[in-house]
Amino acid sequence: MKITEVDLYEVEIPPIPPIAKYVPKIYDITLCRVQTDEGIEGWGEYLGTRSTHEGTAQSYIGQEVLALDPFAQPDAFTCALLDITGQMYGIPVHRFFGQKVRDEVPVSYWSTTMEPHETAAEAEVGARLGFTNHKLKARASDVVETVRLIKEVAGPDYTVGLDPNMGFKYVHIATRLAEQLEPFGTVANFEDPVLTNNLDWYRLLREKTHIPQALHLGPPDAVLAALKAECIDYLNLGGPVQQVRKSAALAEAADVPCWVQIGGLCLSIMAAYSVHVQCTLPSATLPCDELPHIRIADVVKEGLTIKAGHFLVPEGPGLGITVDMDVIEKYRVA
Repeated sequence: MKITEVDLYEVEIPPIPPIAKYVPKIYDITLCRVQTDEGIEGWGEYLGTRSTHEGTAQSYIGQEVLALDPFAQPDAFTCALLDITGQMYGIPVHRFFGQKVRDEVPVSYWSTTMEPHETAAEAEVGARLGFTNHKLKARASDVVETVRLIKEVAGPDYTVGLDPNMGFKYVHIATRLAEQLEPFGTVANFEDPVLTNNLDWYRLLREKTHIPQALHLGPPDAVLAALKAECIDYLNLGGPVQQVRKSAALAEAADVPCWVQIGGLCLSIMAAYSVHVQCTLPSATLPCDELPHIRIADVVKEGLTIKAGHFLVPEGPGLGITVDMDVIEKYRVA
């Protein structure tokens, strides 16, 4: 089976209105479609413009699908090649990554930095949709008020993951905020609360609060350093799929739960790929940050479903999804 055509579609789908008020555009996103002479096509997605991988895309034309090592390619093309191969053999993509350990992958609702009452309104929407965790870009000035309002409207079982992007900066600030937040009982974690160049600060903060501490890391050597420092309770793992798998294995060995952010505010092609990977990672038990539901439209019309705050793992061959070309053309910018 030979590759006959590789198409790249750069698309721009706005976030939902409450997010668009503050962040009208999130990421450059390009979709790739790899077509074959037997009529099977595979899809991938990457963060970046169309021009990022134009040369790579054209280099595949005329090559045999099974002669290519999918794991030696950029992630989007790894995904597309595995999608094709899975369809050829009638198996889902997750079979290429090992034993499936879960049928559902938990996922968060999400808000950018906004006013406390606006965040609470979004949390109310998330709870109504069946989500149980809210990933929140937090700031020291109003995070306590924000969490208080979220608990009022979403209830005590709706947890909040706080990601200030190091915005709490110092241990004494993060400790003061933790003391004020602990009584609410709904803060699931602090992610990157203080400057990340000093793991001792994370170890100290971990000793001062019951709120779990997390770092957003990628390379396995950085994960290993954090685990050896005993400074974290959780990990947020990002980067290419093979990197995430290696880092997740380290987390599993250390009995540290993790969540995954391969795409973040991506579309459902990348989210589906991530879900196929996550369902094979024993340590990936926490709600992930793959967030296609934060945009006004999606390019997948069936195959990837969110139910009660969980992605259902697709079981069809390949990625197990159906791509909507009408949506792609509507939001295509290049």
